[in-house]
Amino acid sequence: MGQTVFIPRELGANEPRVAASPDTVKRLAGLGFDVIVESGAGTASRIPDEEFAKAGAAIGKVGDVAKADVVLKVRRPDEAELKAYRPGTAVIAIMDPYGNDAGVDALARAGVTAFSMEFMPRITRAQSMDVLSSQANLAGYQAVIDGAAEYDRALPMMMTAAGTVPAAKVFVMGVGVAGLQAIATARRLGAVVTATDVRPAAKEQVASLGAKFLAVEDEEFKAAETAGGYAKEMSREYQAKQAALTAEHIAKQDIVITTALIPGRPAPKLVSAAMVASMKPGSVIVDLAVERGGNVEGAVPGQVVTTANGVKIVGHLNVPGRVAASASLLYARNLFAFLETLVDKTTKTLAINRDDDLVKATMLTDGGHVVHPAFAGKPAVMIASAEPAKPATARKPAAAKKPAAPKQTAAPKSPSSKSPSSKSKGIA
Repeated sequence: MGQTVFIPRELGANEPRVAASPDTVKRLAGLGFDVIVESGAGTASRIPDEEFAKAGAAIGKVGDVAKADVVLKVRRPDEAELKAYRPGTAVIAIMDPYGNDAGVDALARAGVTAFSMEFMPRITRAQSMDVLSSQANLAGYQAVIDGAAEYDRALPMMMTAAGTVPAAKVFVMGVGVAGLQAIATARRLGAVVTATDVRPAAKEQVASLGAKFLAVEDEEFKAAETAGGYAKEMSREYQAKQAALTAEHIAKQDIVITTALIPGRPAPKLVSAAMVASMKPGSVIVDLAVERGGNVEGAVPGQVVTTANGVKIVGHLNVPGRVAASASLLYARNLFAFLETLVDKTTKTLAINRDDDLVKATMLTDGGHVVHPAFAGKPAVMIASAEPAKPATARKPAAAKKPAAPKQTAAPKSPSSKSPSSKSKGIA
């Protein structure tokens, strides 16, 4: 009998995605794994149990996680879930470790080898594993759809015998993967699109999609990008000049979409209450950073707020999950591509090489310790397990060398190609 991969049903009320698809189940079987999918895991992503079964998976129950050598998830398992995991189990998910020290410590105490997919390095080899890009792409698309739905007017210009319907004006703030996809989607729907970003390279990317770039292009702006293509934090003086330009522009817009996120830090405030108050009644702002504090003053996580002057501020949670059927397929492929690198092709068993760059960048906990350099601390007391440890691969002693820091964990560089679905990197 081969090693077992378990795909559980996500417990979060706001998480409809699943960490596998019928396609990846077939591929996992091809790697030599037995695959168990918890009953109902794919229902919210329009993947019934029957589809997983046809692909070769066994349909199981939540307790089957105790048999697993590998667990593939969307969200980090909580402490209650971890009690059923065997020490040594490889757990691959979006771990969201920043500001969640207790959750990270719980992973260490459970003795699992946890991998944080959002720490995947921005290198060519890892492009197919980049969950930030795959999910941000869909978030950018859905932001425009949500904005258009709340706007309740036509986006393209329409010339009719009864008169002309003017094109909607859409302003995108932040030109990462989500921003570029938002620009492309709004353009396809016929809107007049402008966009802004602090990185000079974004200007060409915005223009390539048929939108107009807006920024204070002074000397500081020209130097606002690191050697690795990441945005630098701007001076207070520049921020004030940019805010004044933005405030004047926002007052004329119909839909504003904000996408600025900085890993490990609260989302920067881009739109003030005064800017919101300057907008026309019926205008819409979609805040894709609302889960990290929001880019928009007055945004409320999980709600659509209507201000006193009739502006709607959209703060939907888990925007990629709003298109779960598509998001799950892409996410499942990301996970498979990474897991494939952890498998010995000769023995068809899990063989984690702790010296591999991808492993060093993403391994969060291992052998009862938090090992990622950004979070490493004291060893944790192990959570009691129903079964004895059965590591999937030979483990180094706890005192072994800890993984080196990932090459980049800050907000990644946006794609430079004309298509926002490019394999280049970025986040919402």
